[in-house]
Parts: sequence; C-alpha cells; structure tokens
Amino acid sequence: MDRAVFTGQGKTVSVQVEIAKTPQERAQGLMFRKHLNPDSGMLFIYEAPQPVSFWMHNTLIPLDMVFMDATGLVRHIHPKARPLDDSSVPGAQIGDPDPDRLMVLEVAGGEAARLGIHEGMVLAHPDLPQDIARQPCD
Repeated sequence: MDRAVFTGQGKTVSVQVEIAKTPQERAQGLMFRKHLNPDSGMLFIYEAPQPVSFWMHNTLIPLDMVFMDATGLVRHIHPKARPLDDSSVPGAQIGDPDPDRLMVLEVAGGEAARLGIHEGMVLAHPDLPQDIARQPCD
C-alpha cells in the first residue's frame, strides 16, 4: 500500500491507496469489489497527462473520483458515481482550459466530502513529476 497526501487551506488529508499504473491495472480498477474501507482507495497513474474518462462497468459500489493534473492540483471531483453505470465520467468539466489529467483517485462514494478533499487541494506523491509538482515530496 501507498499513501496519497492532499493539502489545502491549512488542512492535510492522507488516504491509503492501491496503485493502478499499468493499462491492465487501470482497466480492472475497483471492478467487482463489494467494499472499500474508509480512508482508502485506488490511485490511477498515467504515463503522461491526457484527457481521461471513467465508467462504472462492473463496479459494485458508488465511488468519488478525484481528478488531478500533472502538478498534483485537484481539478475536478465527480461525487458518488453510480454502480454498474456505463455512462462516461469525464475528468474535466466543460470549459476547463487544461483538461489533461495525470492521476485519478477513487474512494468510496461520499468519502471525498467526508475527508474534506476539494478542488484546489494539492496532492503530494512521488509519482508526480517532482520538478513541476506543487507539493514536491521530501
């Protein structure tokens, strides 16, 4: 297990995460899971920033999706995605001038709000490009 640490407005939030880095791991994601512990989730990491979208195909629990750019900035949060829904969940809102995402955190539905994760927070994680990360790791 790894940790994703978010900071913003004087608050720090830490989430225990499984990493999904390969195309196969990202494709599997959290499908078929019946439970996700509080304060835990899955961090999807792409090779390069790109437009992303998710769906809930074969995903049995509602999820919050937290979308971050290459600097670690939380740019968009999609709360409580519906289980088994094949609709596309885009990683950027319409009109976002920089829709590319490098990482996406999935946590149980409602967990992002409960933990206080919000747009504008910054992720610190060693898989971010440390030369441009807003919160480089020590």
